[in-house]
Amino acid sequence: MSVQDKVAVITGGSSGIGKAAAIELVKQGANVVINGRREQALVEAANEIDPTGTHVAYVAGDISDPQIAERLIGEALSRFGRIDTLVNNAGIFIAKPFTDFTEADFESVLSINVAGFFQVTQRALTEMLKAGSGHIVNITASGTTEQPLKAVPSVLAALTKGGLNAATKSLAIEYADKGIRVNAVAPGITKTPMHSVVETHDFLAKLHPMGRMGEAQDIVDAIVYLESAQFVTGEILHVDGGQNAGQW
Repeated sequence: MSVQDKVAVITGGSSGIGKAAAIELVKQGANVVINGRREQALVEAANEIDPTGTHVAYVAGDISDPQIAERLIGEALSRFGRIDTLVNNAGIFIAKPFTDFTEADFESVLSINVAGFFQVTQRALTEMLKAGSGHIVNITASGTTEQPLKAVPSVLAALTKGGLNAATKSLAIEYADKGIRVNAVAPGITKTPMHSVVETHDFLAKLHPMGRMGEAQDIVDAIVYLESAQFVTGEILHVDGGQNAGQW
């Protein structure tokens, strides 16, 4: 199914997977509204996504803030008239031993990974229900949630991204008869600004059975597939170089 003229809202859209997804969707004929916390980064991303400004809009701010979530959905409706797809990509990852996590770590990860998801998804779903159609894609995680790695202790990622995997199935069942599909992409460790230290890439590559890190385009390809897969809902699509398959 073509994405021509569809309207997609993408959180965490100023860099990495979110920006790459926006570039691809616009290339295929969609309109996108991106969100991120830093306005200048959003301006630069929007110019890269569509230099004409015709097919892209942005809203800066913390997506866990209900007012920012309201503005983001409102911008999609006022600029492009509807919302067909929501890509919940905004997220934070902190790896450290469990007893080293601080209250600030806990609050930050839950705010972005969970509260942000809740605020924007509830509002997007309200609009999708009015239209009788829609698609939500949650970007979760693979190894840290379903095949934990001793070398990368990250229980807050397991708690929050694992929770989003469960929420994906719950929402898929709740809204399957309303014309709304809900899926997830569970990436392995992907080359994005979150993992920008090149010296760590060899170590991170070895954490995947295929022996390499993921590329942003690998995740984008999965998003595009799910967008076209009209009989797929409640799916957690692992794009992780084999991490989820088991130990190696």
